[in-house]
Parts: sequence; C-alpha cells; structure tokens
Amino acid sequence: MTKKQKKNYGALLSVKDQDNLQWLWHKYCRSRWKMILLILGMIIIQGVVYQQFLAMTENGLRVIFESGTLRELFGVCLYVFFLFSVRGLMSYLIPITSMRMSNGVVFEVRRDMIDHMMNLDLAYFERTKSGKILQQVVGQPQTLGIFVGGAVAGAIRDSVTVVIVSGYLIYKNPYLFATALIVLPLIIWVMNYVAERVREVQEKIQEASIEYMSGIEEMTNGMRTVKIANQEEVERRRMLKGTALMRDLVLKSQTTQALVMPSIDLSTAFVYALVIGGGGYMVLSPDFDADGAEIITFLLGMVMVFDPARLVAQFVSGIQNNLVILNRVRGFYDEKPTINDVADPIEEFDTGADIVLRDVDFSYSDDQPLFKGLNMTFEGGKVSAIVGSTGSGKTTILSLLSRLYDAQGGEITIDGIPIDKLKLERLRNSFSVVAQDIVIFNNSLWENIRYVNRDASDEVVWKAAEDAEIADFIRSRGNAPVGPKGAQLSGGQKQRIAIARAFLRDAPILLLDEATSALDQATEARIKTALDRLTKGKTTIVVAHRLSSVSDADNIFVLEKGKLIERGKHAKLLADNGLYAQLYKAQKQGYDEKK
Repeated sequence: MTKKQKKNYGALLSVKDQDNLQWLWHKYCRSRWKMILLILGMIIIQGVVYQQFLAMTENGLRVIFESGTLRELFGVCLYVFFLFSVRGLMSYLIPITSMRMSNGVVFEVRRDMIDHMMNLDLAYFERTKSGKILQQVVGQPQTLGIFVGGAVAGAIRDSVTVVIVSGYLIYKNPYLFATALIVLPLIIWVMNYVAERVREVQEKIQEASIEYMSGIEEMTNGMRTVKIANQEEVERRRMLKGTALMRDLVLKSQTTQALVMPSIDLSTAFVYALVIGGGGYMVLSPDFDADGAEIITFLLGMVMVFDPARLVAQFVSGIQNNLVILNRVRGFYDEKPTINDVADPIEEFDTGADIVLRDVDFSYSDDQPLFKGLNMTFEGGKVSAIVGSTGSGKTTILSLLSRLYDAQGGEITIDGIPIDKLKLERLRNSFSVVAQDIVIFNNSLWENIRYVNRDASDEVVWKAAEDAEIADFIRSRGNAPVGPKGAQLSGGQKQRIAIARAFLRDAPILLLDEATSALDQATEARIKTALDRLTKGKTTIVVAHRLSSVSDADNIFVLEKGKLIERGKHAKLLADNGLYAQLYKAQKQGYDEKK
C-alpha cells in the first residue's frame, strides 16, 4: 500500500469516496427527494419528542419534589404517554419508508448493472470469474440498499436526536454540557483508526468472497467429475480453506470495529462522573441556580445523547465496508464494450453474398498471436468447412464472423461491406449457430428450443423438433425441467436441442461448430438429411473434427496453428496427400479398427 493510499484511508472519506457518494445521490437518490424529505420530517419529529420528554420529565420531577397537585402530575403523565405514542408511530413509519426507498434503489442499481453487463463484450465474461459477476449483480446492490435505506436513515435519525437533545442540554446548562466535549478528540481518533483498518480488511474480504463463490460454482458444475474421481475430500478441504479465510478476515474486521464501543463506553463513564460531580456541586453551591430535578433531567438527557451517539459512531466505523462496496459497484461501469455500432451503421446488405477474410490479424493475448494475414472466402449459398487440429483457430473464425471479437488487423466483409460497418443487431440476426458449448436452461425441452424465437407458433416449434429428431423425446418428457445446465440430458440430446433451435431461427447464414460431435453415427446419419434441408440455399460454415461429416462440402479449409495450409474439395485434398489426407486416413483407420 502506498503512502498516498494510507493517507486516504486515514480520512473517513477520501476524494474517491466523496465522488462515489455524489454519483449515488445524483443517479439514484435525488429523484426520491420527496420521500427523503418525508423521512427527514419524521426524524425531526422524533427528535423533538425526545426533547419534549426531557422537558416534561423535569416538570414532573418538580411536581413530585415541590408543591404540585395530582392534576398537574396526571397532565404530565398524559403528555408523556402522547409523546411516546408519537415516537412509536415514527419508529414504525421511518424504517418502512426508508426500506421502500432502498428497495427502489436496489432495483434500479441491479437493472442498470444488468443493462450494462448485457452490452459488454464476450471477452469480459471469459476473463471474469463467475463469482465476481454474481457478487456484483446480486450481493453488492443488496448490501448497498441496506446501507442507503437502513444504516444511513438510522444514522441521520440518531444524529438529529443528538443535535436536538444536545441543543436542549446546552440551553439548560452549558457548563455541564461543555464537559462532554472533553472526550471528542478521543472519539475522532478512534474513528480514524478503525476506518483505516476496516477498509483494508474489507477489500480483502471482497476478494476472498469472489474466490469463494467462484470455487463453489466450479465444484457444483464439476460434481460429476468429482464423484467419479473420488475427490470429495479434496473439494471439502478446498472449500473449508476458503471458509476459514473468510472467517478470519471477517473476525479481524469485527475485532477492529469492536474497539469503538468500549472506547465510547469509557469516555461516557468519564463524562457521567464529571456531570454527577459537577452537577452535585452546582446543586450544593449557592453560586449556581440549579436543583436536583435539573441535574437528574440532564443526566437522563446525556443518556439519550450517548446512546444514539454510540450508534452513529458504530455507523461511522462500519461505513468503510459500504464505501468499498459502493466503489466496486461504480467501478463495474469502468468496463466498457469495445464492440459497438459505428455512427450511421448499414442495416441492409445481401446476406447471401460471399464472406471474405482479407489479411486478418487476431490474438487473444499479445504474446500469443493466432492469425497473421489470414485470407479466406466463404462463398454465398454454399457449404464451407473448416478443419484442423485443436487450437488451430477454427472456432475463433466463427467468433470473428459474428463479431464476438473484432479482428485486430485486416478486414472481414459480407457483400463487400466490412462487418464493423454493419449494424451489430442486424449482423447477428443473420446467423444461426449450433455450437459445441450448448447453453441449456433448467426448463422444459420445449421452452429450451423456443428460446431463440419467442414468437414462434406451436406448429413451427414442433416442426423444428421433428427435423432435429427430438420430438418424440419432448412428448415423453412433457414439461419436466431438464436440470441446471441440462444435467439430465445426454450430450447428443443437448446437440439436438441446438439443431432444433437452428431450424427454428432459420437465419440465412448457418454456423455449425462441431454440430454432431456428440452424436453416434446412426443418429448423425438420421439428422444428416435434416441438416441438408437446413443448409439448402444458405451460406453454411461448418467446423468439424470428424472429417467424414464434411466430405460433401463445396470447399474445405485446412488450418494449422492459425495458418491456412490447404483448401479445396474433399477429393482434391485427398489427392494432394497433405495434412487433410493424413487426418482423414488416420480417422478412417480408427473407425475401421473399432468395427
């Protein structure tokens, strides 16, 4: 940690904190000014109630100790009951109104974060841990809402109480009240000390929480592997290690914050001793116009001041937790999408035209370039295949075509128009994709297929299911959900859902990324006829590992380590006896040996 950072931590509110609080106010709270004024009004009423209670207590004591009447005593009691009734009503209305406001803030924060997240590039999701995303969208806004609606409202209420009651005590006896100011420097020092250390620990808690949540998701997603490999004990130890780290960090934060209360208690005891001693002297001395009723009321007032003052101090000591969370919520918006529409994007283009990659450069990281000057042409209305060894860049080409990533050099065109000049929504609507990573939702098979076209009629959905050879399975399962991420489905069943989606979407350009890799040869043969119908008249680009599935392609591109080394039809590539021929012969021999 730098000296500058330590200096910032030493203050309750750094410049960044102040900027974040202003952002929160202007974006989410200022529009609720009427509700805020209502809450403040009720808080002031509650503070006045405390002041009036003190005044009536002093009057009541004088009625008792001096020559008073039962009628006056009854009047005092009746007024005190009325005051506490008002206090009780405010104690109900203030938190209800505050939480209603905070729930609105939480909703809007989450809405804006989701809107922003949906616009971020795919690269963000591939480099960001899922635990961090869950914490940002679920946990942090909720904590922030509790802070806005509960903690801040409570701190304002307690602060107003302190100010109003203190003002009354100053009016009654400024000498005694001045005694309380002796401990003020100590309280300020304690607050700064706690704030500095709590913020440091809270940053570590946030990071540990992200790791912990990501670890839990990894474990649950990989539970099949965990069970088969008998690694339950390893995962248990890993989770317990994360749990222990969270425990230790939270305990450290709580231990630091625990310094606040005893420090204030000792300060309060010191003040009470001075007030009792000083007040007693004033009552006994003829030089002061003070009586027992005034001193007792003053002591009661000090109790009413120090109790909310303790809560305010507790709020201040804990505010660093919320400032860290606020900083992370706002910091989420520092993530900016890089794949956007240009000004006045082109919406109309020939989706059946050639797709051309011209001198394309691309890399996932600066030290690992993938493509350098790659040139390829996918002819419109024809079937093109991309084959090659793992890591050669086959799937990356599909990602570049649909602008999940942008090329870092050269250009990709459709109908002669660079795709970064096309309207992004229009471009992506031109593609149907059957990918090897299939997203399956915990819903019915029917709803999983219908996901890509929510307006499709039942007849159209059934037709897509029939074409993908999954209609009978839908009838047998009915509306039963398929489990998280399709846990109750086989790999082949998931791929048939993806194929059915492609039929239902019916876009003019079809991208098949290992579309039949999880199917047995018999099922693949049944679906091949349907795929032939699906690809008819469309520009189709097939990424395949099983070379026998692309032997009928109009053009086959062979990649190796990001370079195009061969291209042509199946027969030509076999005759050239290059890499394609070697791969094909090796696969064919493997199939023959299995038979």
